[in-house]
Amino acid sequence: MLNKKYGNKLCEIMINNNVDAMMIGPSIDLEFLTGFNPRICERFQAFFILSNGKCFHISPQLYFEEAGKHLDSDTEIFMWKDSGNFLDAIRSTSKKYHLDGKTIAINNTIRGIDLIDIEGILNAKFINGHDILENLRVIKNKGEIEKLRKAAKLADEVMGETIDYICPGITERDIKKKIEELFMQKGADLSFEPIVASGPNSSMPHYCEDSRVIQEKDIIILDLGCKYKGYYSDISRTVFVGGITDEEKKVYDIILRANKAGEETAKQGVKAEDVDKASRDIIKSEGYGQYFLNRTGHGIGISVHEAPYIKTGNKQILERGMAFSVEPGIYMQNKFGIRIEDIIVIGVEGPEVLNNFTKEIIVIK
Repeated sequence: MLNKKYGNKLCEIMINNNVDAMMIGPSIDLEFLTGFNPRICERFQAFFILSNGKCFHISPQLYFEEAGKHLDSDTEIFMWKDSGNFLDAIRSTSKKYHLDGKTIAINNTIRGIDLIDIEGILNAKFINGHDILENLRVIKNKGEIEKLRKAAKLADEVMGETIDYICPGITERDIKKKIEELFMQKGADLSFEPIVASGPNSSMPHYCEDSRVIQEKDIIILDLGCKYKGYYSDISRTVFVGGITDEEKKVYDIILRANKAGEETAKQGVKAEDVDKASRDIIKSEGYGQYFLNRTGHGIGISVHEAPYIKTGNKQILERGMAFSVEPGIYMQNKFGIRIEDIIVIGVEGPEVLNNFTKEIIVIK
């Protein structure tokens, strides 16, 4: 069922951006707007909302009944069969809703090959609607923020219990399995596949393998999170096994200061890029600028990564209710990497840091 509040807001944004229609494939965007998120497959399906508020949906026959149960009765559903072609539905809707010559924004789950076929029969201007849909939900209300708090609390708990589990001789895979087990015990699903990057693997920010054995002397980046009532958490900590070198301690201190500087800068009225700059300047001033490979942060909510993006060049003004990560890192190839990440929410009196797990140096004996 269409959320009228967000539907009306989307129409307003579309009008302000000279967009006549929005084409939304199965996605978190569609679920946020309508509560409906059918399984993605090779068959074309999309929900359309026009700037005047009218809606229709194109559905394969396989999902027709499901669509009818979830969408409003005044949302016309155009069905197509496997024996036919979805382009026939495009022709019908174009004629009925006068789509020729219009500007149509699409979300990021509309397949390129389908769009190419659509462009062959529909004389419209297609544009990227990803930012419009993300900014529709960029301000979180009190209920959403409370869910983010709960998700962050669960992530804090699992971070601590995971660190207690770590010892030399186990593998990165063992640790990942433990993280999943701990979240399951708390009734939560994973936000994403945990990152457990040990030793030289820690220099790869999104390391995705898991076969290395934890050594007597080691360094480990842990990046994990969960989904609580549809809202996500994301936390990173770097821990040490069997001791810490002077260089590791120096880099950890730099990252900790960069993390705190970014969080303290995140206030209403500040540009997203200013938060990035606050963290980045500290790392640059210490001579490690070339090793800060990623943006400082990303928004979080019903997706793990969404607006606002805390990066150089993003002049979006931070507003109350925006939630995002602050996660500066230094990654030196074939040596080691260190990252510290929290989720924060912009509040009336400044930033609220949702993650409360310690950022002090932890050495596992």
